[in-house]
Amino acid sequence: MHRRDFLKSAGAGAVAGLATAAPARAADNLPTIKWRLASSFPKSLDTIYGAAETLSKRVSELTGGRFEIRVFAGGELVPAFGVLDAVQQNTVECGHTASYYYYGKNRALALETTWPFGLNTRQMTAWVYDGGGMELLRQMFAGYGILNFPGGSTGAQMGGWFRKEIKSLADLQGLKIRIPGFGAEIFSRMGAVPQSLPGGEIYPALERGAIDAAEWTVPYDDENLGFQKVAKYYYYPGWWEPGTHLVFYVNQSQWATLPPAYQSAFEVAAQEAHLLMLAAYDAKNPPALQRLMQDGAELRRFPDDVLLKAYQIAQEMYAEETAANPTFKMLYDSMLDFQQRSDAWWSIAESSMSNFMQAVRRRK
Repeated sequence: MHRRDFLKSAGAGAVAGLATAAPARAADNLPTIKWRLASSFPKSLDTIYGAAETLSKRVSELTGGRFEIRVFAGGELVPAFGVLDAVQQNTVECGHTASYYYYGKNRALALETTWPFGLNTRQMTAWVYDGGGMELLRQMFAGYGILNFPGGSTGAQMGGWFRKEIKSLADLQGLKIRIPGFGAEIFSRMGAVPQSLPGGEIYPALERGAIDAAEWTVPYDDENLGFQKVAKYYYYPGWWEPGTHLVFYVNQSQWATLPPAYQSAFEVAAQEAHLLMLAAYDAKNPPALQRLMQDGAELRRFPDDVLLKAYQIAQEMYAEETAANPTFKMLYDSMLDFQQRSDAWWSIAESSMSNFMQAVRRRK
């Protein structure tokens, strides 16, 4: 759904009416509804997990307390990687997760989160809200009985924590690394051994030596989970997650029972949660990275042969998947076209200005 279409059809006036000085009166004729939201994330990841709390709080405020959404952390109601199934099966009414966790169901799902060497965060948001992406994503999720809403973004991620240095492609042979989605397949084709672990299990696995490396998100979250204590080398760039988006899932049958004003409140609250998560990460990551380095983390850039090989494998993989998977092709073709057009503009405006400013400041 385009942003302008949403503003026309969602009934922004209805939401505004519920948020006036007398919200209770505006909601007098509306039912009291209580939903449960299953998150894939632990409470310790306050910024990611917090997006669902933002949604819950704002929905309640916008409906005069008549529409309540109770948030449950990963594992409290359903397994961290069980959110899609739980929403699809109506075990819970809604969820907060990352679609690439369900890569095994259909690789096209991963595109809703991010893809190696793909769209950055601003490009992804633009594609979803004003580039035709929402319509295409909803065609895919309709097959699961789910309505999707953007649910936050981390921005570009780091390349993860490694117990030993990666000096060339040869150092990836047999490396056990926690990583999901397409990134996992690319590492596998480069000789590594990907592992699938929820966030709360990564630290103990690194500490025991059950895995040799792990990617999670960004400095702020990585610091909260303490990875610098069990793996010394902190790599960048996170080429497999250049603009990672989270998502709110809503069971379609449950959505259909909501009064239009409640639907509008949910959609507005989801947009707010999406914006505030990225703002929080952009503010919190710079000081967190400084603290990590003071605590012993050593920054390393992936070697060129690793980056180039990963890019080559990614292009081969996308060609294979577009030939075999119509849903993947539908999404990927649209996203790639958007990226190519956006990059042409980005190189003139955003990138050139950023590169100039960084070069000037390095000379000071």
